[in-house]
This record gives sequence, C-alpha cells and structure tokens, in this order.
Amino acid sequence: MTHDLVIRGARVVCPGVVSECEIGITGGRIATLGRGLEGREEIDAAGLIAMPGGIDSHVHISQPSGPGIEMADDFASATRSAACGGNTTVMPFCLPEDGQTLREAVTAYLAKAEGQCLTDVSFHLIVKSVDPVTLGQDLPALIAQGMTSFKVFMTYQGMRLTDAEILQVMDVAREQGALTMVHAENEDAIEFLRDKAERAGDIQPLHHARTRPVPVEREATHRATTLAEVADVPVMIVHVSNGAALDEIRRAKARGVKVLSETCPQYITLTADDLDRAGFEGAKWVCSPPPRDTGEQAAIWAGLEQGAFDVFSSDHCPFRFADTAGKDAPGARASFRNIPNGIPGVETRLPILFSEGVTKGRISLTAFAALTAGNHARIYGLQDKGAIAVGKDADIVLWDPELTRPITQERLHHGSDYTPWEGFEVTGWPVRTLLRGQTVMLDGAPVGTPAGTHVARTKPEVIA
Repeated sequence: MTHDLVIRGARVVCPGVVSECEIGITGGRIATLGRGLEGREEIDAAGLIAMPGGIDSHVHISQPSGPGIEMADDFASATRSAACGGNTTVMPFCLPEDGQTLREAVTAYLAKAEGQCLTDVSFHLIVKSVDPVTLGQDLPALIAQGMTSFKVFMTYQGMRLTDAEILQVMDVAREQGALTMVHAENEDAIEFLRDKAERAGDIQPLHHARTRPVPVEREATHRATTLAEVADVPVMIVHVSNGAALDEIRRAKARGVKVLSETCPQYITLTADDLDRAGFEGAKWVCSPPPRDTGEQAAIWAGLEQGAFDVFSSDHCPFRFADTAGKDAPGARASFRNIPNGIPGVETRLPILFSEGVTKGRISLTAFAALTAGNHARIYGLQDKGAIAVGKDADIVLWDPELTRPITQERLHHGSDYTPWEGFEVTGWPVRTLLRGQTVMLDGAPVGTPAGTHVARTKPEVIA
C-alpha cells in the first residue's frame, strides 16, 4: 500500500505506549502504524517525538465580554496561535449575548468561525438562563447536533446560576446525555470581600487575588459536586487552582460521584505575587480563579503526577493590556473589580507542561499525551481525535525535546499584546503540526490556508 504521507524516524506516542514505528497517512487519517511503509510524500522526523495533536478543551474566542470590551482573539488569530503551540483542535465556549437565544448564539459563532480556522473547533455551550426556551428547546436541539457539553457559572453577575437553577440544568444534562462543566467560585463571598477591600482603599490588581481566596473555590467545588450527586450526573470542575478544591473532588469521587477535573498552566507556574506589580502592571495576570502560591503549585503538581486530574487546558481568555477595550478598560485603574478577567495561553499550554512535566521527569510522555489530547477526546466525545491510532484523524505534532528557548511575545501568534510567561525558559517545543495530514505549522510559523472545521461530537464517554 502506498500512503499519501509517511512520517519516519520519530518516537511515536500511542495510547499507553511509546513506539518506534512509522506512521502511514491516507485520506487525512492514520492508515498504518508499522515499518517499511511507502508514501508519495515523506517526513524525516529523526530525533523528534510524534504526539497526538493537542486538544485544548477550554478556550474563549470572540466572546462577548461586556460593554466596550473586546476579546483579543478572533477565530483566525486564536487557531493560528493554537496550531503554533501544537494544537489541532480547540473547544471555545458559545455565550449568548443579552437578548439572544442559545441557538442564535451558536449560529453567530459558526458564522464567525467559518473559513477562519487553522485548527478544528468544537463548541461548548454556556447556560446563563433557565428559561423554558433554553432548557426545553435549545439545549436538547443543540446537544442532538453534537454540542454535548455546557458550562454553568457559580460566579460573575449576569452569568451565575443559583443552586436550584444549576440542578435544573444538570437535569437536562442527565436526560439528554450531556456533560455539565462548572466554574466553581462563591460569588457572594467574593462580593463581600471585594466590597470590604474597596472600603479599605485596596483597589490594586493584587486584590483581585486576595478577594478570591482558596476557601471561595473550595466551598463552591464542594457545592458543585454535591449538586451533581443530587442530580445523579457527571460533572467537570474546570480550572482547579489549589489543593483544598482538589481534595473536595477526591472526597466526592470516594462517595461515588462521577467528578472530572481540569487544571491549567497558570496554577503550576504563576503566583498571586505576579499581580503585585507597580502601578497597573499586575492586571496582566488577572484571571479567575487567580494564581495562588508555591504551596498550591506543589499540590496541583501532586495531582498531575498522581493522575487526579483528567485534563490540562489553557483557559485561554485573551485581552490586550494597553487597550481601553481590554485590560485598561474604563474604571479598571480605579478598582480591580473592573479589570477584564483572563489571560492568553493557548499557544504556550503544551510547551509549558512538556518542559515542566516531561523534561523535568514529573510525568511520562504517555501521561502528557493523555492530559493534553487523549482524555479531552474521550471525555468530550471527539471520537476521531486524540490518539495516534489506526483510523483516527491524522492530527499529529512533531516535538523537538531538546529545543530550549524562552517564551517571548514576539514569537507568539495570539491577538494579545503580551504573554504572562515573558522570559519563561522552556525545553521541548513543537516544530510541526499536522491537521488531518496537512501541515499547518512548521518551525514555529503557521502555514497553509484555513481548513479547520466545526466538529460535532458524540455523547461523552463518562455519560452512563
């Protein structure tokens, strides 16, 4: 058999095993794993590692962010950045604007993505209303169309749902076979602390972190897992930042609750001290939950090493720093509460975890592949993605494990004007990204024309 493309010479990371095989690609899919393969084209990958294309299941692109506020990435820049960071699929959240139904929001998001994407995309939904149209019509219809996961918030005015409302949403998830994702922070406690800080004149960016302390995430995580237990549904707790919240997840699992968990690069590399910069500079690191301290970093690392986390995502939520439509929004310098929440990270997620995890011997290559691709595909119903295996899409990334260089804004491709990891030294970088067998990044630069599509998903594996 003559393949369209053969990749030779790489160490190949397959599910649970690292192989020395060649990869034969035909029709955009992996056709053969073996030796002595023939191909019309060949890639000499000697000295490199072949990984499944990264799946980042937590990104925000072109999302409504409040009056006058603009997210820094559209689908073109976000997926270009994703591809350059070794990703082949990203999963953005579809947020309805005020007065817009969920189905109308999906239609608008699909139009924004059409013809713009260098990687594949697959949408999560955001449920911010429990009206009859949303719960009785839109959610069931969109789940049937392959958008089989949605997110609810326990924080943010205009977004948060009450416990009773979350239970209603979870009930739809149970009936329709979808997965509920939860942003777990206690808004009432945060508001109490914010008001107290402002009365004391504590308005600098650092106080964003101080008014969202570990207990508000720990309590909300306990409540979210309890609600899932009551509703008898699986739940994904996103962007876990500390050991106490992870302990709540462990306890829920011990009770038999189906709890999945996610963490992000900011919780293993950044701290709240990053927000404590002169003037307004600390706004660059404002995100929720905020970075913690080195002790909590160690707790998150222990969770990664012990297999307590299912996925490692970026929570890419980019704003421009030097922009009144971004971090420097009206009122942001007057109070931390007005600083848009979020940091860029889709391009740096994989290199940071590879360098800090694989290169430093904390996790194996197969664990890295599972945390960054395989588990995302399994959990979210991306049945053709996430593994180098016969029959899967030929979404493959070639890594140079010896390449060492710092992260710098000038090398990145996102729409933001900064990176929170400026100067952070990384060993191990992706040097070629293939989407269904076509190269979309080579030596750190995007190539080719946008051929990414929206991927409908099957029922998540965790749904009984």
